[in-house]
Amino acid sequence: MAVPQGFGVGHSCLCFRGNVLHLCYLDESGTGQVLNPAVADSVPVMAIGGFTVPESQLRGLAWDFIALKKKFRPELCKVPTLSEVVHHEIKGETIRKSFRRPGRNQRRMAHGFLDHLLTILERRDCRVMARIWVKQDGVVNDDTAMYAASVNALCGNFEHFLAERSSSGIVILDSRNPRDNTENVHCVTTRKFAKGGDPLPHLPESPVFGHSSTHLGLQIADLLVSAVLAPAAAVTYAGDLAAVGNVHCDPGFVDVRDRHCPRIAKLQHRYESPTGKWTGGVVVSDARGHRSARTLFTPAVPSVTAPSTGVPHQGSALDLATAAAFSGPDSSSS
Repeated sequence: MAVPQGFGVGHSCLCFRGNVLHLCYLDESGTGQVLNPAVADSVPVMAIGGFTVPESQLRGLAWDFIALKKKFRPELCKVPTLSEVVHHEIKGETIRKSFRRPGRNQRRMAHGFLDHLLTILERRDCRVMARIWVKQDGVVNDDTAMYAASVNALCGNFEHFLAERSSSGIVILDSRNPRDNTENVHCVTTRKFAKGGDPLPHLPESPVFGHSSTHLGLQIADLLVSAVLAPAAAVTYAGDLAAVGNVHCDPGFVDVRDRHCPRIAKLQHRYESPTGKWTGGVVVSDARGHRSARTLFTPAVPSVTAPSTGVPHQGSALDLATAAAFSGPDSSSS
């Protein structure tokens, strides 16, 4: 399995079933802390999500994202090593703040960055999945249980995706701390190895952990969750808090939802469960207004079509460390 530098490779070897390996990168935004409407920075939603990508597209995804970083951070074209390009993170929180600022150019640049990011995911046959929790005012939440339940559900969605394709997959979570890491995946481990059979046979191992500074896939997951899904969900399901000055429900996030969420809707893997209920993709648990994810994906105004050009395609088989000092791979290659 050839994995581009920056995605992270362990020292153990696994044998995978099926012809194609898919990787699933997950990150989170927000916490389960009590929502206090009187506090301007109290977080109304907790979102855990990310995307899948086939192993055959990993190298192309890496090239595309490195080129995107350089396009929006031109100073990265001058750094001498690839490791510096990889370590330089464009955080979802930074992009999200741009939508709250009065400067039009900052907002346009942030939207343009997300447009290009979604174009990369579309080009590289990626699928988006997430679990979003909308909190009630003043209710104590179990942060650990919410995160663990989300990981468990997302692994189940990923399993269905893999089974349809007779493929195998590995889930990579953004590392938090040893205690949280253990609690957040223990339920998956016990499900896989308990008596009675493995309900996740296409996942040969429980989720593993990586650091976003060295995993490009986790950086993309952070952007999806922190710059798009979390702010879009906050303004959609807790928009009333904007009246009391909650920064997470800024009116600028309406444009984020209406412009980018319809494209994310098309990247979901949705399927019908044995009970006849449709699930998968982005699932919303709205304790505030009991609305479904459909609300998130229905724009109030026609969505803006993202440009299909402007992001370099995968380059030739150059050494990535050498290419890091240049503007990116040849856009005519594929």
